[in-house]
Amino acid sequence: MISEEMRQKLLKLQKAEITQHHIYLRLSRQVGGDNGEVLAQVANDEFRHYMALETFTKEVVTPSFFTIGFYLLLGKIFGITFVIKFLEQGEEEAETVYDELAAEIPAAAAIKEDEERHEHELIALIDEERLSYISSMVLGVNDALVELTGALAGLTFVLGSTRITGTAGLITGISASLSMAASEYLSQKSEIQTDTDPLKASIYTGIMYVAATLILIIPYFVFTLPLAALFFTLLNAALIIVVFTFFLSVVKETSFRRSFTEMIMLSFGVAGISFLIGIFARTILKVGI
Repeated sequence: MISEEMRQKLLKLQKAEITQHHIYLRLSRQVGGDNGEVLAQVANDEFRHYMALETFTKEVVTPSFFTIGFYLLLGKIFGITFVIKFLEQGEEEAETVYDELAAEIPAAAAIKEDEERHEHELIALIDEERLSYISSMVLGVNDALVELTGALAGLTFVLGSTRITGTAGLITGISASLSMAASEYLSQKSEIQTDTDPLKASIYTGIMYVAATLILIIPYFVFTLPLAALFFTLLNAALIIVVFTFFLSVVKETSFRRSFTEMIMLSFGVAGISFLIGIFARTILKVGI
C-alpha cells in the first residue's frame, strides 16, 4: 500500500509519461524515416512507463494537450532535436523522483534506466540536417546583430528620419546578407574535409541574416521618432539574442547565460560606439539631413 504523498508523485509522473508518449508519437509521424522509427520507439517506452505507474495509482490519467501542442509548435520552429533535448532536460527532475521512489517501488528504478537509455542511446541516433549548419546560422545571426544594430544606431542620429534610416538599413542588410552568403560559400568550398554542402551553408547564412535584418528594421517603419525606433530595434535585437542563444544552449548543451552575455555585450557595445560616431558626425563634421 503506497502513501497518499507517494501516490500524488506517481500521478504527476504518470501524466508526464503519457504526455511525452503523445509528443514523441506525433513527432514520429511528422518526421518519418529512420528518425521517425527512433521517436516511435521512445514513444512506446513512455507508454510502457505510464502503464507501469498505473498499476500503482489505479487511475487513468489524461495527457496535457496544451503541453503537447506547445512542444509540437516548438518542433515546427526549432526542429525535433531541440524538442527532444528540451524534453530530456525536464526528465532530469523526474529521474530524481524515480530515485526517491525506487526504495519503495522497485519498478521505478527500471523506468529511470529507460529514461537514461533514451538520452544516451536513442536520442543520439536523431539526424537532423539543420544541425549540420548551426555554424552557418550563427554566422548569419551574429553578423546581422553586430553590424546592423551598429549601423542603425549610427544612422539614426545622422539621418534623423526613421523612414530613410530604415530604408538605408534594409539596403545595407540585404547587401551584407548576399556578401556573407557568398563568403560562407567560398569558405565552405575551401574546406578539404567537410560534411556540409557549401551552397546550403551559404543559404542558411543568408536567410538568417535577412531574417534578423527585417526584424531589426521594422521599428523604423512603425515609429516616427528616431530614438523610439532605435529603442525598439535594440529591444528586438535583445529578443533575437534570447531566442537564438536559448536554441543553441539546448541543442549544443552549453551555458545559456554565458552565450547570452557575450552576444548582448558585443551587439550593444558596437551599437553604443556607432551611436557616438553618429553624434560626432552630426555635431563635429556637420554631416546629416
